[in-house]
Amino acid sequence: MKHSANWKKAKTKVQKLHTRITRVRQNFLHQSSTAICKNHAVVVMEDLQVKNMSRSAKGTVDQPGKRIRQKSGLNKAILDQGWAEFRRQLGYKLAWAGGQLIVVPPHHTSCTCPECGHVAKENRPGRACFRCQVCGYENHADVVGAMNILARGMKMIEGQDTVDASTGRETVARIACRVNGATRPSAAGTHRSVQEDPLPCAA
Repeated sequence: MKHSANWKKAKTKVQKLHTRITRVRQNFLHQSSTAICKNHAVVVMEDLQVKNMSRSAKGTVDQPGKRIRQKSGLNKAILDQGWAEFRRQLGYKLAWAGGQLIVVPPHHTSCTCPECGHVAKENRPGRACFRCQVCGYENHADVVGAMNILARGMKMIEGQDTVDASTGRETVARIACRVNGATRPSAAGTHRSVQEDPLPCAA
C-alpha cells in the first residue's frame, strides 16, 4: 500500500541505490577524463546536442510519435552515460593542465571518406563497416569517425583546407610541443618532474 511503512522502506532503498549509481557514474567520468588529460595535450570531440538527442518521441495528439518505447530506451542510455558532464570535465581539466579541448560539428563524420573526402550514406553498408564508394577505402566506421573528427579539429586550429586526417595527427604533435614550451604551462601527457628544454618540432 502506498505510503505504508513497507512502502517508505522500499522507497528509501531505491533512493540509496540511485544515489550510489550517481556516485559510481561521477567517479568513472572523473577517472576517465583525468586519464585523458594526463596523456593528451589536445582533445577533439563532436559538438553533440545531448538535450535534442534525448528529446521525447511522444509527439502530440494530432501528430503522435513513432517507436516511442525504443526512443525512450535510447534517451535513458544517452543520459545515463553523462556525455555533457564528461565534456564539461574534459574542458576544465585540460585548461588546468595547459591543454586544449576542441569541439567540432558532428554532421557526416561517420560517412565521410578520410582519404578522398567523398560524403555519402552509402559509404556505411553496415553498422560498423565503412567502405568508400569512390576510392574504395575501408575501415571500421568508428575509426573513420574519429579520424574525421580529428581532421576537423586540426582544420579549426590551423585553418587548413584539407580532410586528410594524417595532417591532423602531425598538428597534434606540434601543438603538444608548443604547449610544453616556456610560454605555456606543461600540458597533460608531458613530464613534469624533470625540467628540460622542449624537443624541437618539425615545421
